[in-house]
This record gives sequence, C-alpha cells and structure tokens, in this order.
Amino acid sequence: MVVLKTDREIAKMKDAGRIASMALKLAGDAVEPGISTLEIDGIVRKYIESEGALPSFLNYGGFPASACISVNNVVIHGIPSETCIIKNGDIVSVDVGAFFEGFHGDNAATFACGDISQEARALIDATRESLYEGINAALAGGRIGDIASAVQRYVEARSYSVVRDFVGHGVGAKLHEDPSVPNYGMAGRGVRLLPGMTIAIEPMVNMGTHEVKVLDDEWTTVTADGKLSAHFEHTIAITSDGPIILTQCDGAID
Repeated sequence: MVVLKTDREIAKMKDAGRIASMALKLAGDAVEPGISTLEIDGIVRKYIESEGALPSFLNYGGFPASACISVNNVVIHGIPSETCIIKNGDIVSVDVGAFFEGFHGDNAATFACGDISQEARALIDATRESLYEGINAALAGGRIGDIASAVQRYVEARSYSVVRDFVGHGVGAKLHEDPSVPNYGMAGRGVRLLPGMTIAIEPMVNMGTHEVKVLDDEWTTVTADGKLSAHFEHTIAITSDGPIILTQCDGAID
C-alpha cells in the first residue's frame, strides 16, 4: 500500500534527507587512497548520530554497518571492512540512510578515488545523469513506468545496462515502502504518481551485463561479469508543482 505524506511529514522527511545527504558528502570527501571502507563507515555513523538521528541501515535486516560501501564491481550492499583499502583509480559507491523524528532519508552516490579511467568517469557521469532523467519524469499524474523508462533509455543509449534484480522504492516511516521503482520498463505503465508520494529513485548501472550475483555473505552484490558498476540515489517527493528532492542541502552532492 502506497502511503501518501502530508506537507508536514514531507518537511520532516526533508530534515532526515538533509542529514543523510551531508553524511554522504562526508563519506565522499573521505574517499582517498589508503582509507578503509570501515573508516568511512565510522565517519558516516558519527555524523548521523551527532545530528540526533540514527543510521537507517545499521542492523536493518541484519546489515552490520551504517553505510553500504561498494567498490568497483560491487554493485550494492558492500559491507565495510578494515581490510578493504581503497586505492587510486577505484570507484566507490556509498549508500546512506538517516532516520530522524520518525522518517527516513535515503541517498547514494559513486565517488572517484584519485585518477580514474575515462571509462569509469563516463560510467559515473551517465549514472548520475540517468538519476536526474528519472527525477524529471516523476510528475504527478504520470506512472512509475515513466521514471523507469526515462532511466533505461538514457543508460542503454550509452551502451550500459541497468540492474534489474534490485530497484528503487517508497520511503517514509519505513525505509522500504511501496511502490517499487524499477530502472527499466515502459512509460505509461505501473502505479500512478500522486502528490504526497515519497520515493527513492536509484539507478544501478553496469558497464557490461545487467546480471548480478550475491556473494556468500548474503549482502555483497557484484556484477556477473566483473565489470564496473555505479549507483546514484535521491529520495524525492511527488508534488503538484513537480518533484522535490528531499536528500539535498547546501554543500552536499548534486
């Protein structure tokens, strides 16, 4: 069941989104050669808790950390570790959520460590832009498929693929709510977009095949062919005046 939010509830979600977006920025600022993903996770947790919020992901479904940190061919749900040391040329996807005064904010971005290849840079740029293509299609009166189709068209026109086994989702008092928000599909299909809906749009884009596999830890998800993957996400609200990005604030990522 899709839960529509009041203006007051959307304002609360924007507060949660501000915390999540600043935590994500701090994580990105920390990406440099020699740092471990566990150290970055500590930065995220410290900031979120300093704002009087809780990390949305910590112990969610048994996940053992405050952020998902996924390096190179890891698509999503990378578990931070002191032995995972980031190197020059890596790309690092960080997914962060914050729970504040009853609501969640959820966002993600992929960051470059030092000098990355032109191919990696192009993948990151295309994934970021596909997110905004999806956001621009999130108009009241439209359908979820409008978002999905906009993302898919942009990505596939650049010869990348969108992950199909994992999708975006509603966000609110629960981290994951209805509806599901795929990154592929047909315009004009799916759930109607109504004012008051709050959803996370999150393209996960692979350089090669769209197929992925989950490792034995039951979290870490990698590309099936070992090629690079990038991930961007914003939580947005559907309004009669167009979509509003809730995970955005001064100094945070675009």
